[in-house]
Amino acid sequence: MGVSGCGKSTLVARLAAQLSCPGLEGDDFHGEESIAKMRLGQPLDDADRWPWLDRLGAAIGSAVRADGIALVACSALKRRYRERLEQAAGVPLLFALLDGDRDEIAAHLAARTSHYMPPSLLDSQFAALERPMADERALVLHCYSPIEDLGAAVLAWAQTAAIANAR
Repeated sequence: MGVSGCGKSTLVARLAAQLSCPGLEGDDFHGEESIAKMRLGQPLDDADRWPWLDRLGAAIGSAVRADGIALVACSALKRRYRERLEQAAGVPLLFALLDGDRDEIAAHLAARTSHYMPPSLLDSQFAALERPMADERALVLHCYSPIEDLGAAVLAWAQTAAIANAR
């Protein structure tokens, strides 16, 4: 999870390949209206996000029930969005926030040309971001750590969380 340009998709693709499991891209579940809105530089509101989160959550639940595990790249910026995803999935979820400096991420976004999310929406994403609280099943990592280190940290933490939840 995290703001646009923090590396969520790159990390999920790498880990999904490593684990031979489904890797879902949250952006693929947005409706056409929401994509058009973002292309115009308009931030989404909760009314835009609820159906997206429900579709994505259902896909997560289906993938987990079929394969035992799924990895997902999704902004999940607010606690209530994370709760909605978990409710729609019907399975416990773990979240890893790829957190970073606004200016670093803005520079990355400015160089990215193949995405509908314009850099002008970054400030609205940082304004919406609610970093996970201590009572959430979430890990916070610096987004510009080496990808190998991020992957290893997520896997080690997820294994520890799974063992703790099994007790």
